[in-house]
Amino acid sequence: MCSDRVTDVFFDLDHTLWDFEKNSALTFRKIFDANQLTIKLDDFLTVYAPINFEFWKLYRENRISKPQLRYQRLKKTFDHLGKVVSDDIIDTLAHDYIAHLSSFTHLIPNATEVLEYLSPKYRLHIITNGFQEVQEKKLKGSKIHHYFEHVVNSETAGVKKPHPYIFELALDKAKTTPQNALMIGDSLEADVQGAKSVGMQAIHFNCNGESSHEVAPMINNLIEIKSFL
Repeated sequence: MCSDRVTDVFFDLDHTLWDFEKNSALTFRKIFDANQLTIKLDDFLTVYAPINFEFWKLYRENRISKPQLRYQRLKKTFDHLGKVVSDDIIDTLAHDYIAHLSSFTHLIPNATEVLEYLSPKYRLHIITNGFQEVQEKKLKGSKIHHYFEHVVNSETAGVKKPHPYIFELALDKAKTTPQNALMIGDSLEADVQGAKSVGMQAIHFNCNGESSHEVAPMINNLIEIKSFL
């Protein structure tokens, strides 16, 4: 990796800087209590996590809509658990989840330290597939919004990572070239391969215990970014 050519660093948000798993769990606890749902949170999350991953992949591939994603990931989880939950309650939970998710502000360990380290040396940006209405709130609520010059969202871009256009749009907004840009994210497909498809460099933040590969350098802790930049 040619770190001496990097001028702009692009980050994914969820699972890379913003601790999605922790904040999501706290959100579900809040909305389950508010809607008097008697389901063990740990049991729910164990089933929900892979289902959510599966439906996000379908959403990335434009095979389902945003409303379908929000409804089906809950419906399938409750069905798997053998819990009868009405469509009205599922719709309420789907709405409340989005409404409250950004109110929790936990970051991935060492996220702030790394941003503090990088910000004097590089221009920093975000490329995210998350929903537009919550991503800005996440950044501001967790007090990291000021680190980033540009936040490029799949909803405003019209395509989702790993589509080349969202990376090209981000490069254009940052007024930089692929050769001078580095993408850091947790998804091998969406972040790493997507960025490399347009000529960007990439670092794979392996927060999911994935197998080693030769596609790009892999790190297990954000603090390791310091050894590359």
